[in-house]
Amino acid sequence: MTGPGRPALRRCVAADPDLFARELWSRAPVLSTYDALGAVGFADLFSLEAVDELLSRRGLRTPFIRIARNGELVGERRFTRSGGTGATIADQVADDRVLALFADGHTVVLQGLHRLWPPLIDFAGSLTSDLGHPVQINAYVTPPASRGFSAHYDVHDVFVLQVAGEKRWRIHEPVLREPLRSQPWTDRRAAVEARATEPPVIDEVLRPGDALYLPRGYLHAAEALGGVSCHLTVGIHPITRQAVLASLVALLGEDSALRASLPLGVDLSDPAAIEADVQATVAVLTERLRSVSPAEVAQRLAERSVASTRPAPIAPLAQAGALATLDGASVLVGRGHLQHAVRDDGDEVVLTLPDRTLRLPAAHGKALRATLDGARIAVRDLPGLDLDAALALAGRLVREGIAVLEVPTGTGTGPTADHTQ
Repeated sequence: MTGPGRPALRRCVAADPDLFARELWSRAPVLSTYDALGAVGFADLFSLEAVDELLSRRGLRTPFIRIARNGELVGERRFTRSGGTGATIADQVADDRVLALFADGHTVVLQGLHRLWPPLIDFAGSLTSDLGHPVQINAYVTPPASRGFSAHYDVHDVFVLQVAGEKRWRIHEPVLREPLRSQPWTDRRAAVEARATEPPVIDEVLRPGDALYLPRGYLHAAEALGGVSCHLTVGIHPITRQAVLASLVALLGEDSALRASLPLGVDLSDPAAIEADVQATVAVLTERLRSVSPAEVAQRLAERSVASTRPAPIAPLAQAGALATLDGASVLVGRGHLQHAVRDDGDEVVLTLPDRTLRLPAAHGKALRATLDGARIAVRDLPGLDLDAALALAGRLVREGIAVLEVPTGTGTGPTADHTQ
């Protein structure tokens, strides 16, 4: 696990992070009370007031909102309409329609809050750094004595953070442990419904500030008690050994012997017709697997995962202003939570980003890595470069959204670099 101290993870589970990683991660549910978590709560991350602001003042659109009752989703036309004069958006949330549905017992689901709500943008980035796995954050807002969804399982791990109200959670053993994305609960509906009738392994009421960890596959259903209930669901999308296998396949597939065509006219239904090719393929794989290094696989995994996490905000106007006065004393910092992979390729260094690949001269490698590693470094001190080259590299990294220039506080032009981490 990464991240010194893992502060975001410590907000989600009361267990020691190392113990959690070693004995509980992907294995067992964990209930953490408000007191065990340090009596801090989650009001700084989200609130019922934040829900109202998103629904009424932020121009929210689908698919950032869903509405459901008793497991059935409501058609989006029942809670959206055109945005009005000057807007041709037909699916903007209509707060009066949401009010009518919520008052009638429907649950409101706000999706992708790690892309919408500033405190959760920062929290999601920090938690991803702590876990090494990408996360998403949804909010479930349920009226009194209502249930939005029946018992089901998720194909990702979950932290439930109770924000407001009380909600009773019933947790049952999996019908399928560690399900993949291709194995949703709806494919096992009968087994899920039967398991939900058995005694639960957890039957507890979550109150504000409590948290619950659920490994993927565990069945769960929640019911609001008393007043309005709101909880955050932090979905953790684990990088699995299947991803390791896919990276191995990609590496092995580059072998010329595995690109050979099968014989012309081959009968693919005849085992004897493909026997020689099967044996040859196994022989190549066996030999090649002996030489594959963890570094090769790690590089492939990094390149596959770079698009999974949104990087920290960069304040475009503030950065444009800082670029206009760029000099050797300007302080450069790698953009927070930017997923990337770096490798050397002859006389170039290759930087893989979520949406593109950049090639830079090999001489820029040390300076690039120093910046991406999070060092706070003056442009004139970038290693291996003279001042002109350092200025050119810094300017490009900022324009490409790879790094940010530190902006003094109180300038009114945006956050300091520390706020992007």
